Amino acid sequence: MSEQTLHDPAGPPAVGESRAHVLDVLRATPEAVGVREIAAQTGLHSNTARFHLDTLVKEGLAESSTEGLGRPGRPRTVYRAVASRVPAGRRSYQLLAQMLTGLITEALPQPAQAAVNAGEAWGRYLADTPSPTQRIDAEEAIRRLTQVLTGVGFAPGPAENRPDPVIPLHHCPFREIAEEHRDVVCSLHLGLMRGALKEVRASLGVDRLEPFVEHSLCLAHLAPAEQHGADRTD
Repeated sequence: MSEQTLHDPAGPPAVGESRAHVLDVLRATPEAVGVREIAAQTGLHSNTARFHLDTLVKEGLAESSTEGLGRPGRPRTVYRAVASRVPAGRRSYQLLAQMLTGLITEALPQPAQAAVNAGEAWGRYLADTPSPTQRIDAEEAIRRLTQVLTGVGFAPGPAENRPDPVIPLHHCPFREIAEEHRDVVCSLHLGLMRGALKEVRASLGVDRLEPFVEHSLCLAHLAPAEQHGADRTD
């Protein structure tokens, strides 16, 4: 096994485009700010902004604290960028991901379906839920799904103009793990997209995910919600 497999690349943690934007906003703001302020300035959904903020804290690039202790009302968590950080030891999250996906594959009787279910739960969490009276057409549903995918790091392109739309995904943020455990990782991504569309009550669903049609390209095939079939990643 190569050293690259055992350890993540040396140097600062890799920061995706959306997370880098969140970090830039934190660094440009002298005072600590909450999730709502970050969401408003970045255009991300609050849950996605919170996800990136908490990840930046874990990576040592930001710090969090509780504001309003001793005051009326519910205290809120606020964040600020870390001005300087002591170099940390080597990280092995890639190895951890390999081990966990391998465990899922070996321990669960239907690992792909379990991954789809977990992905749907996270997709619902990350989606921007519409109001009960708001009607979401296909174009708006694709926009909201694209927003979720962008926030996670998939670099989605515009939906291709076909009877059943296709969204190209130009970057897999978990490519190294997906190449070895495709059934689990790609099923997780399929569920993520399905959950996001279900949360916005879209008339579209994700029929299938076509992984690695090129080295850095996957295709998400959409169809009317009542027509999309079994959990397929072909």
